[in-house]
Amino acid sequence: MVSRFKRLSVASLLAGTALSGWAGAAAAETTAADPAVDQVVQRSSVDQLDEIVVVGSGQTRSVSTLTPANLETLPPGTSVQKALNFLPGVSAQSIDALGVNEQSLTLQVRGFNTTHLGYTLDGVPLGDGAYNNYNGLTISRALISENLGRADLATGIAGLAIPSTSNLGGALIYTSRNPSRSFGLAASQGFGSEASKRSFLRVDTGEHNGFSAYVSGQYSEQDLFVNQGDYKTSWGRQFNGKAMYRFDRGAITAFADLSRTNQADDAYLSKDMLNRLGWDWAGYAPDWQSYLGVAYCGVTNPTATAKCVAAPAPQKNSDVTFTNGQILRNDDLYYLAGDYDLTDNLKINAKVYRHTDKGAGNNFITGWSTQGTTTTADDVPVQIRDTRYTIDRSGVLGGLSWVFGPHHVQAGFWFEDNTSSAARYIRTDVTGPFSLAHYLDGQPARAQWVQETDWETRQFYIQDTLSLLNDAVTVDFGFKSTYAKSDAKAIDGIAATPPPASSQFASGSLTAKDNFLPEIGLHWQVAEGHELYASYAENMAMFQGGFKLGPQSVSQAIWDLQGQYLKPETSKSFDAGYRYISGPLQVALAAYRVKFDDRLLQYNPCPTNQQQNPGCGNSFHNAGSVTSTGVELGVLWKPTPWFNWYNSASYSKTTYDDDLNWCTTTCVVKATAGKQQVDTPKEMLSSVVTVNWRGFSGSLMGKYTGERFYTYTNDQGFGGYTTFDLGLSYDLSEVGATGLKFAVNVTNLTDKRYASNFDGSVFAPDDATGSIVVFHASAPRQVFATVSYAF
Repeated sequence: MVSRFKRLSVASLLAGTALSGWAGAAAAETTAADPAVDQVVQRSSVDQLDEIVVVGSGQTRSVSTLTPANLETLPPGTSVQKALNFLPGVSAQSIDALGVNEQSLTLQVRGFNTTHLGYTLDGVPLGDGAYNNYNGLTISRALISENLGRADLATGIAGLAIPSTSNLGGALIYTSRNPSRSFGLAASQGFGSEASKRSFLRVDTGEHNGFSAYVSGQYSEQDLFVNQGDYKTSWGRQFNGKAMYRFDRGAITAFADLSRTNQADDAYLSKDMLNRLGWDWAGYAPDWQSYLGVAYCGVTNPTATAKCVAAPAPQKNSDVTFTNGQILRNDDLYYLAGDYDLTDNLKINAKVYRHTDKGAGNNFITGWSTQGTTTTADDVPVQIRDTRYTIDRSGVLGGLSWVFGPHHVQAGFWFEDNTSSAARYIRTDVTGPFSLAHYLDGQPARAQWVQETDWETRQFYIQDTLSLLNDAVTVDFGFKSTYAKSDAKAIDGIAATPPPASSQFASGSLTAKDNFLPEIGLHWQVAEGHELYASYAENMAMFQGGFKLGPQSVSQAIWDLQGQYLKPETSKSFDAGYRYISGPLQVALAAYRVKFDDRLLQYNPCPTNQQQNPGCGNSFHNAGSVTSTGVELGVLWKPTPWFNWYNSASYSKTTYDDDLNWCTTTCVVKATAGKQQVDTPKEMLSSVVTVNWRGFSGSLMGKYTGERFYTYTNDQGFGGYTTFDLGLSYDLSEVGATGLKFAVNVTNLTDKRYASNFDGSVFAPDDATGSIVVFHASAPRQVFATVSYAF
């Protein structure tokens, strides 16, 4: 069966990009080994993917593969998720050039947003990608970008083996680099716009009697690009370590990730604010006195009236803040994996993992601080909102792969237990300005809400791949069973005053369960270089958690009315396509149709600049279905060894099937049937030109993103825009300095300003006045320079 797969050298790829089909879940994961894949790809260092890449002959799904060479257009340290933006059907957004600011990191693939996709690293589940995550972490916190081996994006159907309960759409399957078989060192130092700097170091031990390992670390800093004078620095520290022991019939792998991030946040804007204040509106910091003057206007204390100094036009008092807060996350992620070949045709694997997270979001807000004293001399109209998060999850995965006759059977399981929490505390001991870039000590004065949730996840799958007609035709068929339960409970927390009933979250349980979620795929090798495929899958998502997106983040009264009626979201996906691979030309054409049923919608009557809490009367409801129909095209042309050109185009008609019964204080039917789904561009185009010549490398990437709406009736949105990114480098080995390289990267080359990501928790039926605070402004043009050395 190995003949089903073709290998192409990186010389035939776009800087390492393969328009690949799905080489089984195991080509990217160790959890479901595929004996059909040549063992040199399975067990050798993932570094060899720069030389050998499985490109999809014989597969039944649409998948694109990103390899490290693709990251050279963007600055070192760029999130791998953002680097996917040039692939067909993908819209990856972030406010910052590197894509590491988590509040603004969003993804759209074939009409499904960030939290409706699946994510894994080396087979370990990374959760649903949500900001304020409750069941995972982003790839930036899990893996240093230089340690990426490959990223496989299944744009429509993820496959049965992926351990995920959120993949209504596709999945991102990340694979870390394996330790090198020879001793090596790699280091880089970068500087750039907004006082950015980044250091990276990796040391490989080489292989000794089957054992090999590496350790690596990175440190980065960058200031906000907006008009804020102080308290604006973000930084990150991260360690990755990986060790492998290879023996005759298997391998044992251990991996560790320690991540500490501290991010200064940017303001969300409304269209009205953009028109009045421009793209770069930010906090008053370090001008504390001017901020106090405006803050006095927003409190009711009798002594505040005489001190109120209203914001000068065109500002409004509601616009003004000292900073937009600080986001802190501490993550520890570990796994231990074993792969063993019982026979040439029967293989087993197992993995255990553990992930803990401690998080906080700190911000200055308007409110009266008395410092707990009787004197009023030091009272100020400023409080601190201290939001805290924890995750403590452990899991185990296992699988087997058995080849007999024309059959290749795979089966596996995934169990995870997780306890997460979210709490919001209010501190009334503010005396003056200080940095919020640390975890706050002491006992808060009071709590708005505190909730802890226990999660139980159980998943099983089985699949058979049947090979017919001398491997010209293959058929995949199988199913998975998913059980996911969330048991939430309101608790008092640590504040001096526990949460009042009016603002406390609910206690209650939700279960998403389906014992038969089928998937079937067909592939036909029509002729040499020509292939057709089609696949169908059904999926179900567990109910989300978190204080902004989860249906348990409501008052107890609302929960008692609605909780028993909520249904889990489901999808039915059909994917078909054609591939042509011959010489200098590769073509991938895909078409799809997806039915997304029982979508959960949040009704939030709060003002959009007021943080969500049960006191607003927010609630969740199943709000009908969405139908998505689209086509995607990717073309790679490489006429010479030193030049290649990649182009992609996609069209997605993703529309609501029903009118929306929008209920706040009253219920109004909104005409949403047939309207394009929010934050889903219909058209996207991208083009990447890469040149490599005698040590010089240059890459220019252009991306057009079509119109996006942020209201369900499509009365408000932002028009299409085009951006360019440029990467230039020179390998000084050509002039005798072996291993030394210099690179310059320019992001947003034409300095185009646009609305980057949208806040999905505040989408609404309409916005006639443009007052919904919903989008982040894009970063302006930024320049980065990096010197690196490796041997």
